[in-house]
Amino acid sequence: MHDSTRSAPDSPAPAAARPPSAVPFIDLQRFEDGFLDRWAERVAAATAETRFVGGPAVTRFEQHLASRCGVAHAIGCANGTDALQLALRAAGVGPSDLVVIPEATFWATFEAVVNVGARVVTVDVDPEDLQLDVDLLVRALELHRPRAVILVHLYGWTSARLTEVRSLCAERGVTLIEDGAQAIAVEIEERPIFADAEIATLSFYPAKVLGACGDAGAVLCHDEDLAERVRQLGNHGRTAHYGHGSIGWNSRLGGLEAEYLDLALEQLDGRLASRRRAAARYRERFADTEIRCMAPPAGVLENGYLNVTLHEPTLRDAIESGLRSRGIGVGKVYPGRMSTQPGAGSWLASALGGEHAERLCRGVLNLPLFAHIRDEEVDAAADALLASVADL
Repeated sequence: MHDSTRSAPDSPAPAAARPPSAVPFIDLQRFEDGFLDRWAERVAAATAETRFVGGPAVTRFEQHLASRCGVAHAIGCANGTDALQLALRAAGVGPSDLVVIPEATFWATFEAVVNVGARVVTVDVDPEDLQLDVDLLVRALELHRPRAVILVHLYGWTSARLTEVRSLCAERGVTLIEDGAQAIAVEIEERPIFADAEIATLSFYPAKVLGACGDAGAVLCHDEDLAERVRQLGNHGRTAHYGHGSIGWNSRLGGLEAEYLDLALEQLDGRLASRRRAAARYRERFADTEIRCMAPPAGVLENGYLNVTLHEPTLRDAIESGLRSRGIGVGKVYPGRMSTQPGAGSWLASALGGEHAERLCRGVLNLPLFAHIRDEEVDAAADALLASVADL
């Protein structure tokens, strides 16, 4: 889900090589009527005025994003990985610190901790909602006394125990950073998921629910001082044009990216509706079958980012082959645990549990789900999965 192609890395061959009935894993070319014309107008205006770094487009998008997410501050940056690093640095995490992350997530979560000089403690996932195991988190807090916890809202929903995690970290004085790369517009108990977050991060990689036309990210928070630290760190530690109050780096959101994201944000409700409808349709199709199609916990409104089906690990590859042979794009998000990655090395301080994450990583298959996917495409993918399972 992090390659700049039309389709995600686990998708099938380009359209010309697929049979006519094929359904791509992801299609980023389902633009709303008039979207491309409006985008061309914005590009022309920004180019004529050379608004390429910073400027009114960035400010406008940050304000609209903050309002949509229910937070006081949204600070744009170059990508979602930088957003995590900015959040960690702004929270004071650095060398000699430990940070807890889930065993099942994208590598950027682990990588960001290492890139600020800290070490990682991984914690297994809960098999019911596939999010961080909260009981193991309690053990990790007691055993390792970490400086921070990164809670990843995986698959377009969140933990059934999110409020408990927030309270737990607050009581123990541990910074809770919420990795919301897959969770924009998720709601819990009818509130935006980030409205009660201490600090959260977003990725706008093109395949996300709110995607840019390149890489981009953002940090969300309520505290004004924290927001200012994030903004400084992402702009060379600047306190004035040639005044530098800290060592930062260049992670500015580009003007054209901000224009595109602001335009896409205007279309978000329609995109969400189509994604949520498709996610629900998959669950309806598999309701009376042996296929386990995951759903968000009670009280959580998903954003429809991913379909998640779980299979016996020994059968997963055969099922995947069956889907591909029927022209259906398929993903495996994600196929490997954090603590077993070759790059983890000495940066891994400890791993608590891992058997549930291992089974998830070895058994997950994701069917096509993207904005404006058609009902007949969902049905074709569901039929193909049922047929592929029946073939075994």
